[in-house]
Amino acid sequence: MGHPVLIGVAGGSGSGKTTVARELYREFQDQSVIMIEQDNYYKDQSHLSMEERVLTNYDHPFAFDNDLLLYHLQALLNGQTIEKPVYDFKMHNRSSDKIIVESKDVIILEGMLILEDPRIRELMDIKVFVDTDADVRIVRRIQRDIEERGRTLDDVVNQYLSIVRPMHLQFIEPTKRYADVIIPEGGYNRVALDLLATKIQRILGEKKNR
Repeated sequence: MGHPVLIGVAGGSGSGKTTVARELYREFQDQSVIMIEQDNYYKDQSHLSMEERVLTNYDHPFAFDNDLLLYHLQALLNGQTIEKPVYDFKMHNRSSDKIIVESKDVIILEGMLILEDPRIRELMDIKVFVDTDADVRIVRRIQRDIEERGRTLDDVVNQYLSIVRPMHLQFIEPTKRYADVIIPEGGYNRVALDLLATKIQRILGEKKNR
């Protein structure tokens, strides 16, 4: 049958990359497709106080446990089952919970910095970058962080100006050059979503017929 196909979906915070990945996963969730989120692979911070955890720069490559993510991706590509970590953003730490994930024919990997690490990038068969204007991304981030992560407007805006924007320009935007496909406006681009869905359907069909 061959090893699973790994599709990476990258892009800045609020770009719509998660929407793209989830839409694709939702369309094929009853088939041999799984989704892995890089956000679940933030480093464990149990050794830090809450005051220290709050200061974590989540938009820097060093915030991620890429060694564990790489190990899990390699395991999935070899047909093995993994225990995916769960990150609690309100506690700024990795949860004690784990999610059992079995290998499938198509793996959708989603995250803003998945194209930054060459070890992870080289595992991908298809690399997607979701490219969305900065003003749209900041509005989406404000809505998400207030509604889902219990943060204040001032906190979100200050974090965006001091950390998110400079990290995007330094680490995320440059990875666009590695993409095989660039999607403007994320999940609102139905043409791009349909094209990716058609590609996944073809991959699944080919693997089924082997």
